[in-house]
Amino acid sequence: MVPPPPSNKPHVCLSCVLIMSSMALLDAYLVEQNQGPRKVGVCIMVMVGDVCFLIVLRYIAVWVGAEVRTAKRGYAMILWFFYVFVLEIKVYFVYQNYKAEGDRADALTCKALTVLLSVFIPGLYVTLAAIDHMEYVRPLKKREELRSRLFWVVVDLLDILDIQASLWEPQRKGLPLWVEGLTFFYCYILLLILPCVSLSEISMQGVNIVPHKMLLYPILSLVAINFITILIRGGNMVFYRDIRVSGILMGKNVLAIVLKTCSFVQYRRHLQEAPTPALAPELQRDAMPQSSRVAVPVAMPMTVSMPPPQVVIQDLTTLPEEPELEET
Repeated sequence: MVPPPPSNKPHVCLSCVLIMSSMALLDAYLVEQNQGPRKVGVCIMVMVGDVCFLIVLRYIAVWVGAEVRTAKRGYAMILWFFYVFVLEIKVYFVYQNYKAEGDRADALTCKALTVLLSVFIPGLYVTLAAIDHMEYVRPLKKREELRSRLFWVVVDLLDILDIQASLWEPQRKGLPLWVEGLTFFYCYILLLILPCVSLSEISMQGVNIVPHKMLLYPILSLVAINFITILIRGGNMVFYRDIRVSGILMGKNVLAIVLKTCSFVQYRRHLQEAPTPALAPELQRDAMPQSSRVAVPVAMPMTVSMPPPQVVIQDLTTLPEEPELEET
């Protein structure tokens, strides 16, 4: 196996601290929710799972730290997927234990679980994106645009966690089982995929990051979060009288739909109405690697066409031999 390049140790340490702290707190939830002999068995299973997780994390975190100062975010996507996959499994068991307790569940610990997830999950995403380490993004304007885009990703993550947290926080009337399961796993899938899409857009742009071309995540966010979460919250509020629905986040979704729709319309109009000279500098910058590669085969025929003067010289050198033959 090829050894990784030198890694950014502070970045590796920070990401590992965030990951292991959240895992340890969830393990404490799982252990405290079980009593008697079952508590020992759960503790052993949790410790074995954490050891296996640490073994895999040791290699992935090093590669993540090695690509911080580059345009790549491949290992960051792998680490995010691996982390959320394991974390949400633990959250599911915690949620099922709270559901089994019913009215006996402590409201304070439920709120604390929500705060824990809303701090560590967006915090890890911001750490993996590492905007401040993107030294190859030299214009300050582009870096600020990227930072604003990542801010929208963080807000979307909080929106997803708010819907998921409504399942284990105290409620007056329980939701149907199929509604709870569908809501939980829909949020689970969004937490797995959408941040990876955002990181992949940064990775695919490369060194010449053009923020206005990163449209895949805003489109997915518009459909999967802003539209569908309004339907989820509205359905829970109308049909099941759920008082935990966040009206602030519903207003955020409405404003996000309006703003993103206006942005898409303006961008499309700009592409149709913008003159060619306005796009020329960007096209030349994107085409520089291609032009340099094409220039090599074009220059080769020029060097091959140089030998004709040599043929003429050889013909001139044979001319002095003819007078010598006439004298003999």
